[in-house]
Amino acid sequence: MVACFLAAGYWTDSLMSETKAASPISSVVGTGSGFLAPDVLARINSLELVARTVVEGFIAGLHRSPYLGFSTDFAEHRQYMPGDDIRHLDWKLLARTDRMYIKKYQGDTNTQIHLLVDTSASMGFASAGISKLQYAQYLASSLAYLGVRQHDAVGFTAFDEEVVEHAPPSTRSGQLRTVLGILERLEASRATDLVEQLHRSAELIKRRGVVILISDLYVDREELLRGLEHLRFDGNEVIVFQILDRQELDFEFDEAVVLEDSENADQVHVLPEVVRAEYIRALRNHIDAIAEGARRSRIDYELLRTSEPLDAALFSYLSRRSSFG
Repeated sequence: MVACFLAAGYWTDSLMSETKAASPISSVVGTGSGFLAPDVLARINSLELVARTVVEGFIAGLHRSPYLGFSTDFAEHRQYMPGDDIRHLDWKLLARTDRMYIKKYQGDTNTQIHLLVDTSASMGFASAGISKLQYAQYLASSLAYLGVRQHDAVGFTAFDEEVVEHAPPSTRSGQLRTVLGILERLEASRATDLVEQLHRSAELIKRRGVVILISDLYVDREELLRGLEHLRFDGNEVIVFQILDRQELDFEFDEAVVLEDSENADQVHVLPEVVRAEYIRALRNHIDAIAEGARRSRIDYELLRTSEPLDAALFSYLSRRSSFG
């Protein structure tokens, strides 16, 4: 008998009621840079080195990609728009790239970036390789590094049933080290109260910025969308990264398995060949509903496997960040 630790209670309820689920994974962009793969990053002991490796490699990859408008100068530039004062054009960059960019200065580019990371017990699941929480740590550290590189005020909150770690947004020197230090000591434990934490964050954020949620989203989707809309209502740009393991998405067990809810220890015995099709259908319904709700509310949504590189996530962030100004 195979033992597997998933949010089993959530999914067994889902299979019975047809109320939960997901969509196929879509990658926005991939540079093909092998060193961005999570299994390679897992060999690096320092999150700071992980973040530097991911971000610098990603930026180098952008120079070789067909996606234009980002460069190593993106922190100080934005694309020219009709009506912009041409006195602020970067003529040297125009000569070099044949593209028109407006110079932006540090005072103009500073934005608050709020990283929200779910550390509930289900985030500790890994069928092989790295866990969902480890992937979240790599992603959050890379986004923090990228934010600091753009002179943004980066803040961080980790939560399960309640807030377990918090660093308010700041541009002070040492902020990146503070955030990375918090990320290094995170552990997956206890149940989640994701929706309550979204509403709490919406009430506490006083200045409009970019809010990034990293979670497996094992919560009621209607309540989740209301929490995300609360954040969006206050003028924030919102990005949601749903992180799932390969087995959660594909359910490729080939013998009887015990699914244990990692947040309350409930167990259910299942025969994969009996429940696989219904499980996958329910999961995809859940993800599709979240993705569609996010689209209607103008919220960016990305589904990420723990086995895939971080390129798609970073590109999604840069796309939203550049539109924010």
